[in-house]
Amino acid sequence: FPRGLRAARDLALDMNFLMTIAILGAVAVGETVEGAAIAFLFAISELLETFAVDRARGSVAALLDLAPQRAIRLREDGREEVVAVDDLRPGDRFVVRPGDRVAVHAVVVEGHSAVDESAVTGESLPVEKGVGAGVLSGTINREGWIVAEARHSAENSTLARIVRLVEEAESRKTRTEHFVERFARVYTPVVTAAAVLVVVVPVVLFGAPFTEWFVRGLTLLVIACPCALVISTPVAVVSGLTAAARNGVLIKGGRYLEALGDVRAIALDKTGTLTFGHPEVVAMTPGDSDDALALAAALESRSEHPLARAIVEFADRSGVAGSGTVVDFEAVPGRGARGSIEGRAYRIGKPDWLAEHLPGTTVPEDATRPGATVVGLASSDRVLAWFTLADTARADVGEAIAELRSLGVHQVTMLTGDRSDAAAGIAAAAGVDEVRAELLPADKVAAIEALQDRFGGVAMVGDGVNDAPALAAATVGIAMGARGSDVALETADVALMGDDLRRLPYLWRMSKRARRVIRQNIAAALLVKAGLALAVPFGWVSLVTAVVVGDMGVSLAVTLNALRLGSVRD
Repeated sequence: FPRGLRAARDLALDMNFLMTIAILGAVAVGETVEGAAIAFLFAISELLETFAVDRARGSVAALLDLAPQRAIRLREDGREEVVAVDDLRPGDRFVVRPGDRVAVHAVVVEGHSAVDESAVTGESLPVEKGVGAGVLSGTINREGWIVAEARHSAENSTLARIVRLVEEAESRKTRTEHFVERFARVYTPVVTAAAVLVVVVPVVLFGAPFTEWFVRGLTLLVIACPCALVISTPVAVVSGLTAAARNGVLIKGGRYLEALGDVRAIALDKTGTLTFGHPEVVAMTPGDSDDALALAAALESRSEHPLARAIVEFADRSGVAGSGTVVDFEAVPGRGARGSIEGRAYRIGKPDWLAEHLPGTTVPEDATRPGATVVGLASSDRVLAWFTLADTARADVGEAIAELRSLGVHQVTMLTGDRSDAAAGIAAAAGVDEVRAELLPADKVAAIEALQDRFGGVAMVGDGVNDAPALAAATVGIAMGARGSDVALETADVALMGDDLRRLPYLWRMSKRARRVIRQNIAAALLVKAGLALAVPFGWVSLVTAVVVGDMGVSLAVTLNALRLGSVRD
């Protein structure tokens, strides 16, 4: 009643005003049971609606419960102490035992384990973590004992930032929400006027019984309550945003969830998006020389260069350990490295550097390929092996792009600052339609604008840092692999928390399902109310029926329909 009176004072005919008038009117004409039923059923409706919406919102807030309240911090003297997570500061080291949750975003400084990241990134399989790898708050250490160094305090953890961003996203209204609100502002006064006419016209012009037609007018007022119509969109948006967040996709507003349904073209950065963003050994010539690989691994284990790490990792995957102890090691910037093993001198590096030492050295044709880098291993008198290194396409790229096409994406374009030859090989593996290489950030923005002229809605997928201008220019900017990345979380409209391109088709499916649910909700609200309103003059609808069906029933129906978005899987 107080809210209804305030609405009348402000000339805002909302559901509280309409229900207040209906209850008072029913009591005034002696329909006390009807009036009591209206009050009771409306209260039940509000309660159930609040429960359903809070359930959707709570699924994201529950992420905070994944973070533990205590952590085992290592003191400077090496002793362990149990502290509150809020007491951890960047730089503190803490122990994560098997089965424990990681307290805050951190970097592994000791040990090795497999970590379950499913609650944050949606990654279904445990991820191997060794020294130097980042671990996220709320993830579960499944196997080994590790020591991690905190990078963020608890209030700035990945989980806390996700919850804050989703809460902000829920406050940003979609185009449909704005339309529904404008419609409701016109719809409610019009139907209220119609309710007055339902009473006045029969009574004044035709001498009809006042009480009978007054009750029918009150019934039409109850039906006019726009509650179901107004919540039809936001409840779907909240459900979609929270379901996506639990599947490792952070959507920073309902308008982006809605806008994805209009996207017909997608632009993807190459490095770190279509590829892993770091070199790997893709070929070794000769391919059966374990002795040469062992020597190369021993030399490169002393270097921090990305190419060196790639060769060491290749040896590990091949089951080959570094051979012998390296002495007199020297890294030659821009060239390679050299050192002695068991009294013999070796060098590993660029072909032209090896040629300075061994005149006439040439790279064999089977070791070269477009966009790849070739590194040679040589002794004092000959070349022992060639390593071909390249940034390789992700295994799931082709599958993800094919699925996007089936979901209505007509154009897939690669935008990269890399060389044309390097881009061509990745494009062929990924199955993209168009490649634009050697682009500066401003060129990427121009390419996005050109795609928008041709296709309308365009999504840009990048790493959220050097692709920031293009992400901002696109209809929807999507940051790839944003777990733990402050820049990616803040700049993009959508952030994929894991390095998994299969989240892109999930995102499109969620957008299409959300738009479909929103349309269903709006149509259901309007059609049910219109049908009941047409039946009122004939006396076919009672006050209780108007509440049970026209208000409570439709409100619950649209809410439960929206909660189905939680069933959309990746």
